[in-house]
Amino acid sequence: MSLIKDIEKEQTKKDLPDFGVGNNVEVHVKIMEGDRERIHVFSGLVISRKGRGINEMFTVRRIVGGEGVERTFPLHSPAISDIKVVRAGVVRRAKLHYLRKRVGKATQVREKRPGATKRAD
Repeated sequence: MSLIKDIEKEQTKKDLPDFGVGNNVEVHVKIMEGDRERIHVFSGLVISRKGRGINEMFTVRRIVGGEGVERTFPLHSPAISDIKVVRAGVVRRAKLHYLRKRVGKATQVREKRPGATKRAD
């Protein structure tokens, strides 16, 4: 069992930002096109995080051309080069799947005020 934990410890990323559900993030993903590699930025709202350790995953949702697009990323994947928190949001749920049914301004999440406590003010 300790051998598995040692391997997982090597594979985990240490330089991850502190982000949670309700935050708007930019995920920089490495994409291979033939023999070239480029970085694709997928920005949107984090609607869920699940798993622990090396198996942790998060789902980002955005609207493209009036259609909702979701991508689920493994947090410690080598394909993810960077994660940037654009805007911190205040939510009272662990999963925001109810946003799938909403359109327009109804999908907005309240922004966290600078200097505010963790509790929604």
